[in-house]
Amino acid sequence: MTPSTDPLTLPHLLARQQAAFRSSPPPTAGQRRSYLRCLEKLLQANQGQIVAAVQADFGQRSRMETLLGEILTVLAACRYSRRSLEHWMRPQRRPVGMVFQPALNWVEYQPLGVVGVIAPWNYPVLLTLGPLVDILAAGNHCLIKPSELTPHTNELLDKLLGEIFPPDHVGVVPGGVEVARAFCALPFDHLLFTGSTARGREVMHCAATNLVPVTLELGGKSPVILAEDFSVAQAARSVGAGKFFNAGQSCVSPDYALVPTDRAPEFTQDVLRTAERMFPSWEGNPDYTAIISSTHYTRLQELVAEAEQAGAQVLQHRQPKSTSGRQFPPTVVLNPPTTCRLMQEEVFGPVLPVVGTSSVAQALAFVGARPRPLALYLYTHSQATRRQVLQGTTSGGVALNSTMVQVSQVALPFGGVGPSGMGAYHGRAGFERFSHPRAIHQSGPVKGFEILQPPHGRLSRWALRWLTGFSPVSSHHLGSSGAESGRQNTPRGSGE
Repeated sequence: MTPSTDPLTLPHLLARQQAAFRSSPPPTAGQRRSYLRCLEKLLQANQGQIVAAVQADFGQRSRMETLLGEILTVLAACRYSRRSLEHWMRPQRRPVGMVFQPALNWVEYQPLGVVGVIAPWNYPVLLTLGPLVDILAAGNHCLIKPSELTPHTNELLDKLLGEIFPPDHVGVVPGGVEVARAFCALPFDHLLFTGSTARGREVMHCAATNLVPVTLELGGKSPVILAEDFSVAQAARSVGAGKFFNAGQSCVSPDYALVPTDRAPEFTQDVLRTAERMFPSWEGNPDYTAIISSTHYTRLQELVAEAEQAGAQVLQHRQPKSTSGRQFPPTVVLNPPTTCRLMQEEVFGPVLPVVGTSSVAQALAFVGARPRPLALYLYTHSQATRRQVLQGTTSGGVALNSTMVQVSQVALPFGGVGPSGMGAYHGRAGFERFSHPRAIHQSGPVKGFEILQPPHGRLSRWALRWLTGFSPVSSHHLGSSGAESGRQNTPRGSGE
């Protein structure tokens, strides 16, 4: 396996990329398209190796989930950015204030320099190469610190990226906690972190030492709200498909469902039936992904056991567990107490709490009393209910009558708000996030601002009255000493 990076070498790696960035002009649109095309070819030519590497890291990772959730999504991002780059890079005109006419204002997007990426383990390809698409589209260089929990994928990506990019353009920095801490302390031009809220606080604190701007893609408890007018069976199929994708190990996975109280038992049963239909035999099923580590597996067991001991009803896939693998049974927990860990922590596994509510208003109050989530899912056909929920909540993103698909929309920004993150990327939002919008003003032959210079007199007062609608305070409005001083020093330039 690729050895861990010596933390002491990180400043040298960054300095080499910074020197390479400064020594060359910003890449043209053609050069950037070429970089993205190389990424596309890399993914297309090495799908089998990538699937095998992710499989080795998870112990069991659904092949289709790797292809659909990681490779296909990055390919779509590459193609969208290639098609849109020239439009994004074009200087954008801005209005010019009346007093500064005639003149021109515009904004040009400059590359920031070297961007650091700290990627998580749950989507080791998507959340490594996805940000890289936007970083390259914006004309930057990039250092990537992947998770130590995915060593096989890290080794492969390091090898493949090294075949198309020199290390002073794109580099991979493997290693554990010590390397991650040293990485966060580097003076990047921007730092992107994807992970837990707790780790996000540490990253932001560390980056603040060098005033490095950060984009934090965190997580939180993303709710599902089911309205009375929507079919329970249809909603359960949709929520189940999202919840059990990647065994619930997604930052935008439906974390809990708020369902009308009298329909909650039916919804709970339907979600479980969805799991049983998708995975007739969940243990050993190649379509059902394993939990990433024994530590994470044990945590899920503890969350479910605590909720059951507190009086919640726990429903699990019927198949008994007979081996020591890390595939966790699809689980639905009806009405867990809000004080238990299952309702306090992000679940990050194939366990769905279902809470009964008396109305959409009560569901909104439930969501509003908790930290702002990364995603929100609403099932309704009512335009009024849709407006009520969209206006009554704040979240990173929303999917209506579906789950998780908002993240795959390459033209939509992806990002959190408050405890679920800051900043957004994907598509144009990513191009702008990793660029500096440089403001440029070009004066015309007549410079009104320079005309209105001291000594100020009648022309200045007329111009101010014309531009603002009020007159400047004249000397006779001042106190006696001020008035006297004003009379003695009244300027006679500027048109008087």
